[in-house]
Amino acid sequence: TRTHMKLRVPGINVQWPWSELLVSKKERIETRRYPLPDRLKGQWIAIIETPGRTGKKAGIDRARVIGLIKFNRCKQYLSLTEWLKDQQLHLVSEDDPLFAFKEDEPKYVWIVSDVRRIPAQPAPSPRGIVYSKPFDVIV
Repeated sequence: TRTHMKLRVPGINVQWPWSELLVSKKERIETRRYPLPDRLKGQWIAIIETPGRTGKKAGIDRARVIGLIKFNRCKQYLSLTEWLKDQQLHLVSEDDPLFAFKEDEPKYVWIVSDVRRIPAQPAPSPRGIVYSKPFDVIV
């Protein structure tokens, strides 16, 4: 019998399917429009899966916690060429309307150092959270 324990962590919203790609270790870096906050480097962060544009079709109807992730560093992409070079790691298509590289917007990569799937559980709010006050997750 597995013993469950609580862990108090901040959370990050990640839209489906990228949430699943992260916990299954197929995506090894996360792209964002802002740098990884220093206070979160090397810290466990809850992956809060949100339905996004396509998740509802996959049966994801509300935000839920599905994993824990650690990022150890961050860098900024300065060109489309640089971003495309890492495409097999971030898995974002070149024509994605929300997450593709755009010359006029900053784009950062957060390097994953560890990730673990945990039993799916409700997010602290139906829409999820981003770096709000830490909350308890069952691991």
